[in-house]
Amino acid sequence: QVQLVESGGGLVQAGGSLRLSCAASGVTFSSHGMGWFRQAPGKEREFVAAITRSGARTYYADSVKGRFTISRDNAKNTVYLQMNSLKPEDTAVYYCASKYLVSGDSIYTRDAAYDFWGQGTRVTVSS
Repeated sequence: QVQLVESGGGLVQAGGSLRLSCAASGVTFSSHGMGWFRQAPGKEREFVAAITRSGARTYYADSVKGRFTISRDNAKNTVYLQMNSLKPEDTAVYYCASKYLVSGDSIYTRDAAYDFWGQGTRVTVSS
């Protein structure tokens, strides 16, 4: 059974940093493209960052570009989201998601493209 478990969320002051982790089990991790999404209170879920299954390419939402970094360690079945220079508007529940790929090394930014989701980890940035 596929399971994605996020961790690393918490309360941080504006300008601070957090590192989110998402551990995958029940999957051949290197066959999955990975993404991070977030949902702020009263808003729809939005794309944050994605990484190809090889880790060779990454893609970011404009709102986080230059501040967030997505990476993965296929040996540890884990994807990370390093978040620096956090702003109050980054406050949200952050979800990781995975998409199984038979072949290719594409990036996906639409949440409907993903097959599996974690339960989310809450990030609160105070001003």
